[in-house]
Amino acid sequence: MIVYFRLLKESFTFAINALTNNKLRTLLSLLGVTIGILSIIAVLAAVDSLDRKITKDLSSLDKNTIYLMRFSFGPSDIPQWKREQFPDVTYDEYTTLKNSINNTDQVGYQLFVKRESLKYESKTVSDVNVVPVSNEFIDIGGLEFDTGRFYNESESNSGTAVIVLGSEIAEGLFGQMDPIGKNLRLYGQRFTVIGVLKKQGEGLFGDSNDTSVYLPVNFLRRLYGDNNDSMTPVILLKPKKGIDMAAYKADVIQKLRAARGLKAGEIDNFFINVLSGFTDFIDGIIGQMNFVGWIISGFSLLVGGFGIANIMFVSVKERTNLIGIQKSLGAKNHFILFQFLFEAIILSVIGGIIGLIMVWIISIIITNVLDFEFVLSTGNIILGTVLAAIIGLISGILPAISASRLDPVEAIRTGM
Repeated sequence: MIVYFRLLKESFTFAINALTNNKLRTLLSLLGVTIGILSIIAVLAAVDSLDRKITKDLSSLDKNTIYLMRFSFGPSDIPQWKREQFPDVTYDEYTTLKNSINNTDQVGYQLFVKRESLKYESKTVSDVNVVPVSNEFIDIGGLEFDTGRFYNESESNSGTAVIVLGSEIAEGLFGQMDPIGKNLRLYGQRFTVIGVLKKQGEGLFGDSNDTSVYLPVNFLRRLYGDNNDSMTPVILLKPKKGIDMAAYKADVIQKLRAARGLKAGEIDNFFINVLSGFTDFIDGIIGQMNFVGWIISGFSLLVGGFGIANIMFVSVKERTNLIGIQKSLGAKNHFILFQFLFEAIILSVIGGIIGLIMVWIISIIITNVLDFEFVLSTGNIILGTVLAAIIGLISGILPAISASRLDPVEAIRTGM
């Protein structure tokens, strides 16, 4: 065992000498490995970071949450002209489902509306994501509060002019002041602030809670009515955990069809969008990104492998005399084989480490510039190192075999 440790140390010394004595040649040869490891680990780190961000953004929502509306989250077999004729879901349908659907934790009603500006005294915050929603959303959306509260069922049903602010909106309007009880203006009306949400961070899918405000949906219904083209209603359903989702969706479909008086043979004029279907779609995209990243990086790793093999063949030729002397002094073939094999692996790992350092630098830049947490995980570091070692092993095997099979007499004579 001690012999092999000495062998490893000697191989490391030869690898460092190859770097120092032939800097340009070695670095150019290692460039393929460096770029290959940089490419694949950068892609994997980006995908992992994206997946982590998606998980974080959706962590407050149950993946079985249903968005019942006239639009589909994904592609549909129904022609567009027919989909455009679908009616919006209504508040009455929301109350019907709320009172009749089984195995449900919460049923809520929300309006998708255009962005607005909020004003407090002389301060104005523009481009605010306004979320008119019923009181059940606090449980459906998993909202957490920094201060204050969400509006209750009575305030929601009556459409009381109260509002809950995201952290950035509260800071922009009130600074260090306590916003609870303060009045601001929205839609030309005066609202009383009753709560401020905890800071969430930038959302991957556009708005986060930080840049959103929540108000009772019935306030907007009372102000503009139910037949406003600028508002898109949606019924939110949060099923109980562990239920049969297929049976649950069938129950929702049956009750809404009955409420709309749809006859047998008529298609559903609404869509049941399950959040898990959206996350599965995102997972599919992430998988494709991983696959494409591996293919692109594979070419770089292939070029890097040829570069390492080239270094090793040159190294064998330069040290032919030394190999002959080692063998004449009793060095076995496997000793020579491992010596060059270790050297190839060490050189490749050095190239891989350079690539990993570059990914680490890129991750720091992206995290600071884009406010996106780009994470280089321990798993990806280990994967990059192992990949580099495998490339070195594969690339160095043929030069190592050729070195181990040299005839000592011929090797010494050739080197003289």
